[in-house]
Amino acid sequence: MVEAMRAGQFLHLRVPDDAHLLRRPISISSIDKVKKQCHLIYRIEGAGTAIFSTLSQGDTLDVMGPQGNGFDLSELDNQSQVLLVGGGIGVPPLLEVAKELHARGVKVVTVLGFANKNAVILETELAQYGQVFVTTDDGSYGIKGNVSVVIKDLDNQFDAVYSCGAPGMMKYINQTFYNHPRAYLSLESRMACGMGACYACVLKVPESETVSQRVCEDGPVFRTGTVVL
Repeated sequence: MVEAMRAGQFLHLRVPDDAHLLRRPISISSIDKVKKQCHLIYRIEGAGTAIFSTLSQGDTLDVMGPQGNGFDLSELDNQSQVLLVGGGIGVPPLLEVAKELHARGVKVVTVLGFANKNAVILETELAQYGQVFVTTDDGSYGIKGNVSVVIKDLDNQFDAVYSCGAPGMMKYINQTFYNHPRAYLSLESRMACGMGACYACVLKVPESETVSQRVCEDGPVFRTGTVVL
């Protein structure tokens, strides 16, 4: 399973009880193919993730995956510069992106957005791979405001843009980098089957009334300008 994983993919985890039938999609934050291990970072938001938090080392889970398409990291080298933009629980999948690109000599600039100081995660880990800017809505840590406050002052000469976060942040990235040939959105969505069969996570496509994209199967990563947010 680990050998097949790519940055930006997710695992679909079954809650280990009989009361919760739907699996939970959790993004993969880091991959170690030598040790055959991966790390997942999640936020406790309901009964399902609360149960995950009670598990101990050695416990087992029913897992589907890796699911989804992941980020396209091809054709980037030590002459390239990329921008990573993450918010809240959308930050973890960017960690593997930063790690892999830094190993190739790519210059990585990361902009993170959080509600407040207590919500900040992975700043230190991402700082190992490049420059990191942190914003908070209330100004309790880093720069006051959202990620747009930082991004508008960057030179924007990036060979690729990788992002994951709340809907408002993804709309901003989609608009700002709409015509960029290599700007990507990793989208969050509630999922039922996780295999594209139930159409519970469907997005519309620009200028089409008949074509749609499924976050679980066609995504969760989409190029900017290819789906309606």
